[in-house]
Amino acid sequence: MEHLRKQFPVLTQGIYADTAASGLLYEDLLEWRQGHDLDFLIGGSTMKFESFDLVDKTHQTLADFFNVLPEDVALTPNFSIGLNLLLEGLPKEARILLLEGDYPSVNWPFESRGYPISYVPADADMEDYIWKILATEAVTVFAFSLVQWMDGFRMDLDFLKELKLKYPELMLIADGTQFCGALNFDFASSGIDVLGASGYKWLLAGYGNGFYLFHPEIKNRITLPCTGFNATGGNPDKKEQIPFSRRLEPGHLDSFNFGSLKYSLEWLSKVGMEHITAHNEALIQKARIALTDLGVLESRITARKKHGPIFSVEPKKGLADSLGEAGVVFSERGGRIRLSFHFYNTEKEVAQVVELIKRQL
Repeated sequence: MEHLRKQFPVLTQGIYADTAASGLLYEDLLEWRQGHDLDFLIGGSTMKFESFDLVDKTHQTLADFFNVLPEDVALTPNFSIGLNLLLEGLPKEARILLLEGDYPSVNWPFESRGYPISYVPADADMEDYIWKILATEAVTVFAFSLVQWMDGFRMDLDFLKELKLKYPELMLIADGTQFCGALNFDFASSGIDVLGASGYKWLLAGYGNGFYLFHPEIKNRITLPCTGFNATGGNPDKKEQIPFSRRLEPGHLDSFNFGSLKYSLEWLSKVGMEHITAHNEALIQKARIALTDLGVLESRITARKKHGPIFSVEPKKGLADSLGEAGVVFSERGGRIRLSFHFYNTEKEVAQVVELIKRQL
């Protein structure tokens, strides 16, 4: 992946370990964006009307990238808006299972609507807790992030498949924002019923774009009241024939934002998600082993078989200053230091960050 680093000028300024907060803009996408806006500058409404086709093609690009039917793809400005629209059609009698401390935009929309909710801790024994709850409670929806935003706690995809096999009526709703783009993902074989994600992190698509993927049967379990002119494709005669996925697209979608998503998906595909996944898994493993040896990770993380590309480190005195002075870009979340590594990072950079942490112990 070393040859791709030149696409990201910010990498010359230090070690960027903050993709969990924001993915980087790269030169090829910047060039496409400049061309898009130049076309708008000189083409006006003619260009914008023609760009509707570009937005529509983004459905197909997402379908190809994640292995889902294009008619089961919805475009949304971000994950949060999409989930709130989706829950407008969820039955009021639904019983929800959530993870403690999950991303607010996952848990809050359920909590604000007054659904009966059970919670399980995201720790080494999470799967056991879930099996026990499902055996004793009439849970109908399990909503969760594939990778936890605070510390990289990673959902076991094989466990989700087992869950779906044993409880086929259990609706699985996943947030893939901290997963999609970092690691390869096949929606069709995942067992997940609904997956939503924002594109500005690991997919490197910039802000203002997101998407939802649906299992074909989900339309029989959720009745969406959301509607608008764009949902009909601009045809008033189709007011009563709006496809399920288009109910999440009631208004016009920006060709700049969703064109950026389409471009980045195609760009990542050219790089090869199998190569990106292999590289990121190597970075994750290197960081996890080294940070575990230093004793700065929580036991709930070290006890898991797999981990995501995000690490939460105990903030020893002076560590934040030390990292900042060394040019490491990171975030502070939950009173801890959060580090996240993507394919434009190197194993050498991981080793440098680990060494900085070691010096503060």
